[in-house]
Formats: sequence, C-alpha cells, structure tokens
Amino acid sequence: MDADELLCSAKGCRATASWSLAWNNPKLHTPDRRKVWLACDAHREHLGDFLSARGFLRDVTRLPATP
Repeated sequence: MDADELLCSAKGCRATASWSLAWNNPKLHTPDRRKVWLACDAHREHLGDFLSARGFLRDVTRLPATP
C-alpha cells in the first residue's frame, strides 16, 4: 500500500477510499466548517446514512481515480 493512498474511514476497513463525505456538527462547528470522512464503495452508504441521521452530512463527492 502506498503511503499517499487514501483509506476508508469505516472502523476496521483498509480499503482504498473512492468517496469523500463532507460533514459538520452544527452544535460544534461554524456553518462553513467541513470535516471529511473517506469511504470505499462498500461503506459509502453506511457512513452517509450515519451522518444523515444526525443531520451532519453536507456533501458526497466521488474522488478522482488514481493512476
């Protein structure tokens, strides 16, 4: 695995991330602040649902493919 490889943020997952989930907790962060979780294809929906259920999810974008 390359040191620059982006890994999924799901607990215990070591897969390469292909999604970026931008979020913020409005009780803690200013409206323009964004935190980022990375997700592989298998965990994108799960992590997105977790953030959405709490009202934290702001944006989901596909990461560019790495050569």
